[in-house]
Amino acid sequence: MHKTLIIVDNENIALDEVNLEIISFEKYLKDYPKLNEPKTRIINLCDTEQYLSKGYYCSLLAEAREHIVLPSVKVINELRVFNHDEGPIINLQRYIGDLLQDTDQLEVFSYFGWVDNPILQKLGRKIFSQYPAPILKITLSKKENEFSLRIKRNAYSSLNIDQTEIFQHKLNEFVKTVWRVNNKRKPSRWDMAILVNPNEQVPPSDKEAIARFIKAASKHGIAAETITAEQFQNIGYYDALFIRETTAIDHHTYRLASRAENLGLVVIDDPVSILRCCNKVYLHDAFSYQKVPSLLTKVVNSRSKKSLDEIEQGFSYPLVLKMPEGSFSRGVFKVSNRDELKQRLTELFEESALVLAQEYLYTEFDWRIGVLNGRAIYACRYLMARNHWQIYNHSVKKNFTGGFETLPTFEVPKKVLDAAVKAAKFIGNGLYGVDLKEFDNQAYVIEVNDNPSIDHNVEDFYLGDELYMLIMSEFQRRLEQRGR
Repeated sequence: MHKTLIIVDNENIALDEVNLEIISFEKYLKDYPKLNEPKTRIINLCDTEQYLSKGYYCSLLAEAREHIVLPSVKVINELRVFNHDEGPIINLQRYIGDLLQDTDQLEVFSYFGWVDNPILQKLGRKIFSQYPAPILKITLSKKENEFSLRIKRNAYSSLNIDQTEIFQHKLNEFVKTVWRVNNKRKPSRWDMAILVNPNEQVPPSDKEAIARFIKAASKHGIAAETITAEQFQNIGYYDALFIRETTAIDHHTYRLASRAENLGLVVIDDPVSILRCCNKVYLHDAFSYQKVPSLLTKVVNSRSKKSLDEIEQGFSYPLVLKMPEGSFSRGVFKVSNRDELKQRLTELFEESALVLAQEYLYTEFDWRIGVLNGRAIYACRYLMARNHWQIYNHSVKKNFTGGFETLPTFEVPKKVLDAAVKAAKFIGNGLYGVDLKEFDNQAYVIEVNDNPSIDHNVEDFYLGDELYMLIMSEFQRRLEQRGR
């Protein structure tokens, strides 16, 4: 039996007719997960309109804690970009009939798929099956003889009195049901699109590596070619998408990965891996919950005196502050005293509701272990940039990054390999680069990257072409698994 928690923006929001445990986001952030807690379902009623808001983090942290959550982060992000996707998702004429005969626009609310209009009941259930969220605002429009659909997630706090009463009734009904997941369509041909950005300064793979990926794909029966974001309108003609452009959530790479997956393509990086790896708050919570060895880390949501005191009680200077999102060492800052701490937190909170504080541990190199479908396939030591405490130094033009050493995985200390594989396991079954530090005979996972660097004569220095073959072999396996 699942326990159900209702999460709201703040404690002043009440649900009078709901006989369930209702807590604020702050309480969920601080008090969960709990020891020996039962299987838990989360209904997130916080406002998710703004990216990196409390509502966004509520669903993100719920997934890290292995709580079943509605809506998922994937749904939140898909609804944010819904109207940017190309091609119809639903045949509107089939569902609305002559409903817009006397008007050009109609707005209705969906509460867990229920709509207060008998004609639109099937449409409400259809939309909820694709975008399961507690409250959806559905706008139907007609211009000349063409119909359009807009879907927006609404916070509970935005409902009026009558809407609140209906919603609470439907909430009580919904918690008694089984939560279901929508099935995906299957692809039909073996062609691969490799997404690249020719203008990217530090791409995940250089041109020579891309050429070797294409060659390896052909040996596994996959015709691969590079495309850019501008060419993505034809993605439905492909069977697989391999993303070799630096990913981010509030970015076209995530939107394209989601669209490709919805069309039935085999996708690496898949959208779930992108949203989990791109946010360090999720990684920290997942590592803590799953007991993955990692550095002491604290989620910070305030720059108040009390918060600064708590940070100083838990950490010694210098310490590291991290933006939830960032790649190639961007968004990571070292602070050496309280004034620097307060100033940097002030800057970071302008962009994100949460910031990570982490203990500082200097090592001469960081490990990078490449993991594919739960198996370590390559290993590198990345040296720190000259006169800098990180691998990348974005403040200089020369000596931008340190050197490297590529090793066979059997020469990597077992504790490092085990920690890397364990960390990747809780992200998914895709292609990941796990960054670790090794100190005093211990391994500490720093983060998991969904879009790891694979450059010619760097990550492939030991395996050579076999590294590209391993990755394309996994694509082939997944395509065959889907009934090719």
